[in-house]
Amino acid sequence: MGLMGGEENGKGEGVVEIHMGSKNKYRRMDSEGTEEDVALSNEGIAKKNYNTKKFVFVCAIFASLNSVLLGYDVGVMSGAILFIQEDLKITEVQEEVLVGILSIISLLGSLAGGKTSDAIGRKWTIAFAAIVFQTGAAVMTLAPNFGVLMVGRLFAGVGIGFGVMIAPVYIAEISPAIARGSLTSFPEIFINLGILLGYVSNYAFSGLPAHISWRLMLGVGILPSIFIGFALFVIPESPRWLVMQNRVDEARAVLLKTNESETEAEERLAEIH
Repeated sequence: MGLMGGEENGKGEGVVEIHMGSKNKYRRMDSEGTEEDVALSNEGIAKKNYNTKKFVFVCAIFASLNSVLLGYDVGVMSGAILFIQEDLKITEVQEEVLVGILSIISLLGSLAGGKTSDAIGRKWTIAFAAIVFQTGAAVMTLAPNFGVLMVGRLFAGVGIGFGVMIAPVYIAEISPAIARGSLTSFPEIFINLGILLGYVSNYAFSGLPAHISWRLMLGVGILPSIFIGFALFVIPESPRWLVMQNRVDEARAVLLKTNESETEAEERLAEIH
């Protein structure tokens, strides 16, 4: 009986021990699996957040390229005007008008940019600004006299005005709240970069004959707007403008690309509404 009791007890204890041991084993395996899943999940979230930040950063850079044009014009005209005077034999008054007219025209362009961006969208206003500036830069580069040079200057001023107005608007509307302040400073940074590039262009082409040097200086300003053409295949439309056009699903898709979580994207969408 003692043996049987001991055997029964042994079986009972053995079963309990085996059962509990298996349970603990399974529990440890589940714990290890959970930790691995959490690690993979955290890695996936971190990667998504990095890609989101990178995408928004690239969009902000492309949107700020039009600001380079303003800075470039300010910088390059300080040197190009000397060669223009020598080549086209313009008067001092004509020099002053040529240099100063850009500020007035760009102001008018900025005033018209708001209505235009509401009508055709932020993205296509950026494109429109680049096209108008390209036209102006091409006309100035090939100008045979002061009159044609002024026509090109007018186009360039309108393009710059549109570009300077729309860049911070677009960046503010596409950026997540946490990065909005830093990203909206990009246009100002790019204006200063443009001024520097203008001085570099002056130095690079100053050794050429007068009738060639100023044309190259002004013609190089077309390059940033060409890059904007490529940017149109990358940057999305502003989610706020899409909501204004009742294209809510498209706005949600953009917000999911530019925000780190679906919850944040839905909150932004609710704010826009």
